[in-house]
This record gives sequence, structure tokens and C-alpha cells, in this order.
Amino acid sequence: MKKIALALIFAATLTPLYASAQAGNIPSAAPTQPSNITQEQRGRQLLDQMVTALGGDAWLNRKDMSVLGRTAAFFRGDPNGSVVDYSSQHQFPSPPDTSPARPEAERIGFITDKSMILPGKKIDVVQVWTNDNGYEVTYKGRTILPKDIVEDYLRRRSHSIESLIHDWLRQPGVMVIAEGTTMIERRLADQVTVLSANNDAVTLALDATTHLPLRRTFQWRNTTYKDHDEDAEEYDDYHTIQGLPTALRITRYRNGDMASQRYLSKVEYNTNLSPELFNPDNLLKKKQ
Repeated sequence: MKKIALALIFAATLTPLYASAQAGNIPSAAPTQPSNITQEQRGRQLLDQMVTALGGDAWLNRKDMSVLGRTAAFFRGDPNGSVVDYSSQHQFPSPPDTSPARPEAERIGFITDKSMILPGKKIDVVQVWTNDNGYEVTYKGRTILPKDIVEDYLRRRSHSIESLIHDWLRQPGVMVIAEGTTMIERRLADQVTVLSANNDAVTLALDATTHLPLRRTFQWRNTTYKDHDEDAEEYDDYHTIQGLPTALRITRYRNGDMASQRYLSKVEYNTNLSPELFNPDNLLKKKQ
């Protein structure tokens, strides 16, 4: 049968942010601030500095990203013993008005031992995220992932740094507000909030020296308890890979409690991934 339990553990750690030289070694390019600059102007300036720090046009025009990593899950801030090795291929969407359009998609394979006797590793369960839905795929078939997991993944993707820059800032009525400085893990950070016309918001904390993102936070209304939940991610251990500063450690928090931590051991960009990787109808081959 399907290894849905493994998929559920990993799904809670998943998110569409991927941002190397250690961050502290990347020089600041912050210009001198005019005394009459508005909060809106300062906020947009901070976002421009972040994009430049992440790689500028090369970051904006990434086609895909492939990683090998390990993820650990936590419950109420304490490790629950679940550690999963995985591989991931992420296809970034094409710029607006590009033909043919390239949709955003992701494929995650769970790496396990072949058996107690046979050496080596295998992937016999994958998640495929495409067309605003999530699927578990094995050699036996495909299954749509539970609704709450799909909603959580899509919510985090729509509040990712990529979505903020590519989508939110293009919308009418959006506001960008510089909110001064804060501390993230003993690092001084500039804080900026992007507020949409329908009062949805994402707050970024950017390293005051390097301008790289240190933390991303947003809230949403919990329809069950009629209150608000908070999702936060922190980005650390930056290394420059193919000219792109990349966070190799990503920690996720849910309502202030650590929920998961991901460690990336290998990252590659723009490898021209086949679209067939993201077709959930392509079943896996049975591993012997």
C-alpha cells in the first residue's frame, strides 16, 4: 500500500522558498538614505536590495531547482524522531506573457533504504504538486493528497518570497511598508511588510548588512477556531551556488513553535528538467 504516513510527515515541512559565500561575507550595497524618504519608498527599496542580493535577474529568471536534503519534524518545538531524506525538483513559473507558459510545479521523492539486507537507497513514493493540487504517486497508482495538506502547501506557496516579488507587487492597491529594524537570531534586520488590497500580508526580515532574507511571516484565519494562525520560516547558512545565494538551512515555525527543519546538501539550478517529471500520471517503476 501507499506510504502515505511518510508523505504526510514531509508535507508539513514543504515550502516553495529557495534562496551562498557565507551571508556574512556578502558585502552590503545599501545606499545612503535621504531624510525625506517615505515608508513606501523605503520598503520598495529594501525589496529591490533583497532581489539584488539574491542574484538579481539570474534569481528572477530561474527555470528550475533540484536539491538533495534531509528534513526533521517537530511537535510543539521538540523533535518527534521523524527524519526523512528526500530529493526535490522545482519548476519555477515562466514570466508573464511568455509563450508557451511554464506552470509552477514540484516533485518530491522520499529516499529510503532498499531493505535490511540489500544495500543502497530507493524512491518508491513521490509527491507531485501541479495545477494547484497535490498527488502521491507510487508504482501502483496515484492518489490526491488530503485537502488540508494541499491547502497548507498552496497557502505557503502563495505567500512565498517568489510569489511576493513576481505576483503581489504587480497587483493594484498593494502597499509596501518599511517597519524599522528587528533582531533575528542576534542579527540586525530590516523589516518590511507587503499588504495586498484584500488585507493579506507578508512580512520579511532582511539582513541589514547583506539584504538577504532571514525570515518570512504571514497569518491566516483559522476557520475552525475563528482565530489566526501564524506561519514563519527562517533562512540560514547561505552559500553561493551558480552565482545565487542559497539558504541551506530552512526552519519553519507554526504559531511560534518549531515545526520542521530542512538541511540541503546539494543544490543545482537550471538543469532543464523534463515536464514529464511533474505529470502525476507517470507512475513509478517497481523497485526490486
